[in-house]
Amino acid sequence: MTDLEALQKSIGYKFKNPRLLLQSLTHSSSLNENTELFDDNERLEFLGDAVIDFVATSLLFSEFTELSEGELTRLRSALVRTEQLSHLAGKFALGQKIILGRGEEDSGGRQRHSLLCDTFEALVGAIYLDSDIYRVAKFLEPLLLQEARKSLANKSHFDNKSQLQEWAQGTLGETPSYMTIAETGPDHDKEFTVEVIIGEKHFSTGRGKSKQQAEQSAARIALEVVSNMKEQI
Repeated sequence: MTDLEALQKSIGYKFKNPRLLLQSLTHSSSLNENTELFDDNERLEFLGDAVIDFVATSLLFSEFTELSEGELTRLRSALVRTEQLSHLAGKFALGQKIILGRGEEDSGGRQRHSLLCDTFEALVGAIYLDSDIYRVAKFLEPLLLQEARKSLANKSHFDNKSQLQEWAQGTLGETPSYMTIAETGPDHDKEFTVEVIIGEKHFSTGRGKSKQQAEQSAARIALEVVSNMKEQI
């Protein structure tokens, strides 16, 4: 069973009700294989998702007063996306602490971005129920602020798909479409290849560990193509 004491030291929070912490780590696949478990983490995940969104919004509003509403929205989206929350889960080695069923374990669940993201959301939901929004903010804000500053420094919060759509609709009167042209690798470690099409022109191809990542990659490369076209005019 997962070492709950070590995890509590890692996150800097001692649960009054340790059952909430245990529930936050319990994947639904494990319930039929362990009679000691009482409930999975899906409802906590639902709650934690909303709590993270609120804390991120409040933090960005107070810390980055120079940013416009649109910039704040893009930055918040970058902070709460699946891959980012999976990254935060990795800071506390949640992948090694999730309680999984054998099938999910064998298929590589401990490394799956979506599962790690869900578990991090569930952990936040559990902290909120065990304490209050102020204690959650104490845990979350330093993590989110560090990632927000990184995003602003390297401009990774920009949504390439949105930028490409604005350019395509404004310049060509067309809306980009995305087509998955390949899926490679095992189920737990797939790589997707996506092509972006504007009108009848195939602009670029991108790859990623999810369709969303591949689409963003394809859009980024398409924007580079557009930029080069402008420079040649």
